[in-house]
Amino acid sequence: MEATLENILDVTVLDPRVKHPTIFQHYDALEEGESLTIHNDHDPKPLYYQLLGERGNVFTWEYLEDGPELWRVKIRKNITGECEETLGEIAVKDLRKAEIFKKYGLDFCCGGKKTVKEACADKGLDVTKVEQELQQLDKVQLTKGVPYDAWPIDFLADYIVNTHHSYVKKSIPDLLAYSKKIMQVHGSGHSELTEVYELTKSVANELTEHMVSEETILFPYVKELVKADKNSVLNEEKIASIAEMEAEHDAVGRMLERIRLITNNYALPADSCASYALTFKLLQDFEDDLFLHIHLENNILFPKMIKLQESLKN
Repeated sequence: MEATLENILDVTVLDPRVKHPTIFQHYDALEEGESLTIHNDHDPKPLYYQLLGERGNVFTWEYLEDGPELWRVKIRKNITGECEETLGEIAVKDLRKAEIFKKYGLDFCCGGKKTVKEACADKGLDVTKVEQELQQLDKVQLTKGVPYDAWPIDFLADYIVNTHHSYVKKSIPDLLAYSKKIMQVHGSGHSELTEVYELTKSVANELTEHMVSEETILFPYVKELVKADKNSVLNEEKIASIAEMEAEHDAVGRMLERIRLITNNYALPADSCASYALTFKLLQDFEDDLFLHIHLENNILFPKMIKLQESLKN
């Protein structure tokens, strides 16, 4: 069975025993950057995993049509050295996709350096399902959102402080007070609330110290970088501190993930009260804001700082 000039391979007419070998033969014949579209009468998901296992993470997989009678999948052979986009890079281009990542528990801020395939593998998720949902969003016109990636980095740093740091500082007292209250009232019947309170305290302490470091050391250096030229003295130590900031983001992210786990995604028990519901709502809102907060730093601000410093050296 030969592919047509449009590089379409219809395997619906093939004996099932030769379908995968035929597809592999045509895939292997592709030049880098070329693609092959297969037509099948059922979801070829098993092929995806076989191709990934035998050829590695060297292709992209896009559903053009997904049943119920015909499945069309475009398989593109990646160019050597061409890196698959990470969760963070995807979210920078289209923040709507962050909602899909959150839906599946994929961390696009602290874990933003992983590809979709890597993140799904870590979580034991069906990567084809996640990628299919991401591709569906590509078909919906992107409305004009907040252009974080287009902002000057000194403005972005100010925005983070005035919006997200302010939110954290304002939220911490209520989070501590309410998580302690429901622990004291409901803790005997819900032992996980003690851990929720302890984790909330740890998050508060970690972020408080973290924000001081950013506001007094790292973010002022952003403004120095923006004003610098090739004759300026650059501070390698401050740029190196970005790794420490990201590690602290990771630590806080793990704590919030633990809270979500032990509360069963903030599910309210039958004996919950208004304070119980309010506490969980405050924690969810805090987590949502922190996801965006860390995304702006890890995936936009920090990479641009590093890139700017490198450009000033040359």
